[in-house]
Amino acid sequence: MTDTVVSSASKEVVIGFDRPFCVIGERINPTGRKALSVEMRNSDYSRVEADAVAQVAAGANMLDVNAGIPLADEPAILAETIKLVQGLVDVPLSIDSSIVAALESGLSVYQGKALVNSVTGEDERLETVLPLIRKYGAAVVAISNDESGISEDPDVRFQVAKKIVERAADYGIPASDIVVDPLVMPVGAVNLAGASVFRLIRRLHDELKVNTTCGASNISFGLPNRHGMNAAFLSMAIGAGMTSAIMNPLHAEEMTGIRGADVMMGHDPDCTRWIRSYREPTPEIAEIGGNGRRGREGRRRRRA
Repeated sequence: MTDTVVSSASKEVVIGFDRPFCVIGERINPTGRKALSVEMRNSDYSRVEADAVAQVAAGANMLDVNAGIPLADEPAILAETIKLVQGLVDVPLSIDSSIVAALESGLSVYQGKALVNSVTGEDERLETVLPLIRKYGAAVVAISNDESGISEDPDVRFQVAKKIVERAADYGIPASDIVVDPLVMPVGAVNLAGASVFRLIRRLHDELKVNTTCGASNISFGLPNRHGMNAAFLSMAIGAGMTSAIMNPLHAEEMTGIRGADVMMGHDPDCTRWIRSYREPTPEIAEIGGNGRRGREGRRRRRA
């Protein structure tokens, strides 16, 4: 079975077929977040700090870090953000950029083995990104589109993924260091998007033997009750063999779907993580509440 190992300076995370699902927190990304974009451009990283800590506390195993701000010095901002985040949390990071210079800037300051997000099947992109992956010993997200764009045919997307895996091998990069993004279409626009991507995930698992990831919220774009739809998608994708997702761990419904799927897949022995997450508090803990003062004061009064 395939294991993709990534690490920070002090913590190792393994994405794998027989492993618990890997949650990659998506919130350190200024795309569509105007306030965050302005702050990062002005070297104000207070929101980045809060997002990093909150996502790990909510259960993220890794964090995706993106600094794609128009007309800004993305390589410098990305490197600064990576250093800051690595000083706050111990989880590994996914370095996310479409600009190769920014990827190298981030990799040059990263402590550990990063996941790079991403490379596509376009020849020019392969020739510029894969040497970086080899140079820094990183793992990489392989997005299954190429010069022809994103095909609605999952078999075409499989062939693009296969091309990336084979080209990576030419650079000495093993399949275990490639995490394929099969590209999730909005099910509200493409009615069979879910069924198609589940079939593709199974092929990537069984035939290419690679780990997989996706932008999980894409599936529900344009629909009401997006968190419910995302939770249903994630649990079914895990059943099909998907091993990670870039998502928002602060949404409890999605995290519940993931934890339940881990139990059903046998990736949470004895339901240990499920019980730890959802066990009802004892009466004494419930009485204490958030700050603990009531319980301590009550015990002092009883002793008196």
